[in-house]
Amino acid sequence: MDRAKSLALVALLLAGCSRDRAIVVGSKNFTEQVILGEIVAQHLEHRLGRRVECKLNLGGTLLAHQALVSGQIDLYPEYSGTALTAVLKLPVDSDPAKVEERVRAEYRERWGIEWMAPLGFNNTFAMVIRGDDARSAGIATLSQAAQRGRPWVLATGYEFAQRPDGLSGLLKTYNLPLAGQPKTMDLGLLYKALEQKQVDMAAASATDGLLSARDFAVLRDDRGYFPPYHAALAVRSAALAAHAGLREALAELSGRFSDSAMRRMNYLVDGEHRDVKDVARDFLNEQRF
Repeated sequence: MDRAKSLALVALLLAGCSRDRAIVVGSKNFTEQVILGEIVAQHLEHRLGRRVECKLNLGGTLLAHQALVSGQIDLYPEYSGTALTAVLKLPVDSDPAKVEERVRAEYRERWGIEWMAPLGFNNTFAMVIRGDDARSAGIATLSQAAQRGRPWVLATGYEFAQRPDGLSGLLKTYNLPLAGQPKTMDLGLLYKALEQKQVDMAAASATDGLLSARDFAVLRDDRGYFPPYHAALAVRSAALAAHAGLREALAELSGRFSDSAMRRMNYLVDGEHRDVKDVARDFLNEQRF
């Protein structure tokens, strides 16, 4: 076989391998991330007719990010404020456009990762108290919570207690009085602790499903402490180059998710125990994909 034919055969074999290689979708280890990962996977299978492998529930932010950088996964959903502070270790910024621009540029330059256009919802931190406590004390903002006559028993997730955009900055911004050290626990236990009156404030998330179904009050961040946490897909540039149509298929998801829609899907899984695959399929059908 002459050299030209050999090169042509190699090219064909490589192209075939590229077509057969699965697109690997990852997620972090909480309900919203798993739902988003499943939606992305089903959408790509339908749109591209390609094999998609799911590696969901990978762990926290840094574990998921490392899986992306190392090529163990091709993409996963991330949040702009988390990327800015927890991954890039850059100062907190409250301007959504500036945060997105900085994150996009830094991810591309440092790791060859593309930050897609936002999905449409902002999963910022939410300081939550029981609804009856908010009404009886007339508390609607974090500034008002700081003026309460007695300290708060606070529960947080493990990451919030350590993050630069988490507990320490919150306490400094609002001078929020606490009764001892915050109780750290799995995110899924925060609302149970509130309902059972083990704590009287929790550092939760704005799209938590139970906020749409139970009597809780989210305290307004009236001093604008928390940065924006607009969800977007972080994708390896190499994966976009290797899979024809991947960029276009992912772009179709941008702007399709509202805060209320995400909250509702989270509740369907956490509150009504619906199967994630079914919730994802119903969402895609509603969006007429």
